Amino acid sequence: MATTASNRRQFLSLLGLSAVAVSCGTTATGATAGKGRTRTLRYQGSAGQVTLPELAEDLGYLGDVKLQWIGNTISGPQDIQSAATGQVDFGGAFNGAVVKLAANKAPVKAVISYYGSDKYAYNGFYVLDDSPVRSPGDLAGKKVGMNTLGAHSEAMLDIYLQRGGLSRSQIGKVEPLVVPPVNTEQTLRQKQIDVAVLGGILRDKALATGGIRPLFTDYQLLGAFSAGTYVMTDRFLEQNPETARTFVTGVGRAIEWARSTPRDEVVARMTDIVNKRGRNEDTAPLKYWRSFGVAERAGRITGKELQLWADWLTERGDIKKGQVKVADLYTNEFNAASSSSTSGS
Repeated sequence: MATTASNRRQFLSLLGLSAVAVSCGTTATGATAGKGRTRTLRYQGSAGQVTLPELAEDLGYLGDVKLQWIGNTISGPQDIQSAATGQVDFGGAFNGAVVKLAANKAPVKAVISYYGSDKYAYNGFYVLDDSPVRSPGDLAGKKVGMNTLGAHSEAMLDIYLQRGGLSRSQIGKVEPLVVPPVNTEQTLRQKQIDVAVLGGILRDKALATGGIRPLFTDYQLLGAFSAGTYVMTDRFLEQNPETARTFVTGVGRAIEWARSTPRDEVVARMTDIVNKRGRNEDTAPLKYWRSFGVAERAGRITGKELQLWADWLTERGDIKKGQVKVADLYTNEFNAASSSSTSGS
């Protein structure tokens, strides 16, 4: 299961090839050309957790727009590829994956930020209390468990190692491994991996159990920032502007509701949502929820969230300099919940 820098590069290349395939003719969406707007949005969820669209629907913010759950995903790149190919109507991922997909001509546009990092919501890289790993240089030959490759966690790992003074060849000796989020804590405690990436309620649950300590967090590396966006295809936005506006604005309102509502009330609401959907999920970890971590009001996209990762991908050699124009990758046109609604700025 070892992963070299070359393997990671191949993963990102596959993401690009998928995007090229999309741009070469796949046009399936939840809408039918010339048949009017759709009011049903297909999506992928996350086991035991409540996504912002699910919260928005439960709060009544989506009006007559209904969500249709088609399954769960643990991978942002997979989710936005599913959106690009029309298997779902929206998908969310780390902004670096969004930039990579768009750089390879996938007909998608980011419409709202949905997660990020702050003092409450962050991803931490954790080791066991007795682990010898205490600095970037200690990670050579070590296994780092994360939800997917080529996305948020691997980017943070790269930045941490680079800031620690490691060369590209030294960084290549660190082994990122894919581990489902619900299994990551156990995998670390069983010493099958040396470092576990834990975020949100799964992180706080693991910390409450004890016996682990942080190596670093993305909040320590970059401060507060929005880290991921939901995307929709250009075709969907053109055919269903009212539905897109209802969806994006509703999600924006849900972000602000969660930000301004007492935490216990938010947790109770999310617990009720999970119970009502009847998927035999454990609701216990929800009590650790504290924030979605979105930096801007109502998930408004400023462009800097995407530019950061366009620069990172260019530095790695995964995209060419000037291959993407960040202003073309996103729009706030459909977000009436943000302070302003202008496209691309």
